[in-house]
Amino acid sequence: MKVKDLLASKGRDVATISQERSVTDALAVLKERRIGALVVTGLTPPLVGIFSERDVVRALASHGAEALDLTVAELMSSDVTVCDEATSVTTLMGLMTDNRIRHIPVVDDGRLAGLISIGDVVKARFDELEHDKKDLLDYVSAR
Repeated sequence: MKVKDLLASKGRDVATISQERSVTDALAVLKERRIGALVVTGLTPPLVGIFSERDVVRALASHGAEALDLTVAELMSSDVTVCDEATSVTTLMGLMTDNRIRHIPVVDDGRLAGLISIGDVVKARFDELEHDKKDLLDYVSAR
């Protein structure tokens, strides 16, 4: 299975936020959309970073409530691991595990094509295992 297959089933909608917006604004979007990360846009297409709940927790631990007055650019992770639509789910799992990350933007031909979360990967893997289980049960039952 490839990232392209994941995007076909989950959709290509990506929640983004400008790097100039406030952390408070970003938190409102995370809450409203019930998601854990936003792709950060700026002067360099297709993205300049990723802003996640983890960034907020770290900032609150370091700066206290004043972290809410900072901009997204001040807290975002700018060293972003990306993949493309041809990346295998197995490779994606390795990237997430090795880099200890939960969200990977999909960039194809210089444009943002989607965002894959660890939840998307787990669901896809679970669906594959369920399908394999059904096939095996069908095979054993046919004997």
